[in-house]
Amino acid sequence: MTTSGESTENQILIAAREVFIVKGFEGTRMQEIADHAGINKALLHYYFRSKEKLFEAVFSEVAANLFPAMKQLLEAELGIKEKLTFFVKIYLKALQENPFIPSFVINTLNSNPESFLKYIKKAGIKPLLLQKQIEDEASRGMIRMVKAEHLVVNIIALCIFPFVARPIVQNIFEMNNEEYQIYLSARETEIIDFVLKSIQA
Repeated sequence: MTTSGESTENQILIAAREVFIVKGFEGTRMQEIADHAGINKALLHYYFRSKEKLFEAVFSEVAANLFPAMKQLLEAELGIKEKLTFFVKIYLKALQENPFIPSFVINTLNSNPESFLKYIKKAGIKPLLLQKQIEDEASRGMIRMVKAEHLVVNIIALCIFPFVARPIVQNIFEMNNEEYQIYLSARETEIIDFVLKSIQA
């Protein structure tokens, strides 16, 4: 049975996520989250002492789904091309649902990388498994030899940039919000095609 305390905390987390999506981490104020959750600011601070702590709780929910999925994908009995395709799909879906994450992660990696890296360590993600598979498939002429660290960073950059640099990209190409959402949806096909062509034998 859910207690009132648990209910209030969940209510806060839902409200915070919705405000973060609209205003981003930097643009969000604790008072706005309290108002959106229908509680007073004092009660919000009782559960979460700072915006950083609150965002970490919101991010933890995303990480709890995203990182285990990544681990499972790395260990799956799939060819490298299938894995990369699913990786892009999973990652872009998480970004579409939580567009506030990239800027927060970048800020956190610059100021306190350990707070982010703990999620990856906890999930048990082992990127070296990817390198081993790349070497195996390259030796059989299925793909060209590439370094996993370059491949993974390239994919993440291709996925993240349109979210981090949205104001610039949207302005340069004169897209309204609806047009930009269509653009973001089309990125999946573009990125997958680009990545797969980059490892062709």
